[in-house]
Amino acid sequence: MVPMTNAQAPIRIAMWSGPRNISTALMRSFSSRPDCFVTDEPLYAHYLKTTQADHPARQHVIAAHEPDWRKVAAFLTGPIPRGRAVWYQKHMAHHLTPDVDRAWLAGLNNALLIRDPAEMITSYIKVLPNPTPEDLGLPQQVALFDWLRETTGQSPPVVDSRDILEDPAGVLGALCARLAIAFDPAMLSWEPGPRDTDGVWAPHWYDAVDKSTAFAPYRPKNEPVPERLHGVLRECEALYATLAAERVHA
Repeated sequence: MVPMTNAQAPIRIAMWSGPRNISTALMRSFSSRPDCFVTDEPLYAHYLKTTQADHPARQHVIAAHEPDWRKVAAFLTGPIPRGRAVWYQKHMAHHLTPDVDRAWLAGLNNALLIRDPAEMITSYIKVLPNPTPEDLGLPQQVALFDWLRETTGQSPPVVDSRDILEDPAGVLGALCARLAIAFDPAMLSWEPGPRDTDGVWAPHWYDAVDKSTAFAPYRPKNEPVPERLHGVLRECEALYATLAAERVHA
């Protein structure tokens, strides 16, 4: 974590999530703060161009967003847009491809958002049927956690989506303390609808969150993971357990 030297020092938060999590709702939460600017998956165009992954609106994303990670990194470590004091940067961990240099990340307040792998897998396969652990971002999250701890000497905060949904004020308050910002109760609700800061992929993915006005209460899914993905589940559960042991509690 990068310490805040005074009340006006800029804080750049990089939140690294896997897919099928509450990452967009968490972005809405931070965008409700009057002191905060948000950026939506700034490495997505780079990821699509580099991996050739077949995602909805792939060519549109690459055309509309910056695909050069070096330019993205320079932007994310530069002045905060709109004169805000806090910059919340929503990332997917799998967008951090091996060719992206990690050095610039040490200048950000990094955090990780995790979710129970069984719930993530059963949600993900409704879109793509045969995910690998790398598609779900957990190997990348663990590698990033280890790199940040070794590089900065501090462990980045880890938050679990279930914990947030069960106690939004408590867990977000604890997260904000770790990120060197004051908790703002405005983070507990937001206006419905899209935002001008959403990526061009939003119409394909954000329908539910656009209808929301707050974090929905946690409800267990209890859907079985298909047998063909039991190996993926076991690998992801081990990685998840490593991160869950570090998670922030209210």
